[in-house]
Amino acid sequence: MKIVGTMRSLDGKRGAVRVEDVYDTDIDDLWEACTNPERLARWIAKVSGDLRAGGSVHAVFTSTWSGSGRIDVCERPHHLLLTTEPGTEDEGQIEAWLSEEGSATRLIVEERGLPRESLHFYGAGWQAHLEDLARSLVGDAAAGPEPWTEQTPEPTWHARWTELTPTYQQRGLY
Repeated sequence: MKIVGTMRSLDGKRGAVRVEDVYDTDIDDLWEACTNPERLARWIAKVSGDLRAGGSVHAVFTSTWSGSGRIDVCERPHHLLLTTEPGTEDEGQIEAWLSEEGSATRLIVEERGLPRESLHFYGAGWQAHLEDLARSLVGDAAAGPEPWTEQTPEPTWHARWTELTPTYQQRGLY
């Protein structure tokens, strides 16, 4: 497992973070880990709502981010597009692509519309999330076993995010 994370500017104020990794599981299993609420809660977020294209959802991430979203694209098992905070000045997008690589599956996640000056925080956060995903695929247990809320991050995720943030800050934009 070697997560590749990049950050880029979209304009003077907004940017994007892109992370990817290859997982030792088939595409259907990885799709379930990225779309099934019970599986999502093991590694990234508690999600509720109408989980289909056009549906509205609410999520509380292990990082404490909490908000609404709209599922714009849900093409099993290859493509997912979510608009976060639709219709607000904080509107963004999270997009995921899955592709088979032999018996493994590549996952690419890109989040767009982020504050440009904070991209390193998001890069570190997404890498920590993808590492948690890898751990969640190994067994039925949660990658981050401690509870989290909108005010308190999951401790294991938070420790890894804190460790990774300086690396992403030094990387800069491409």
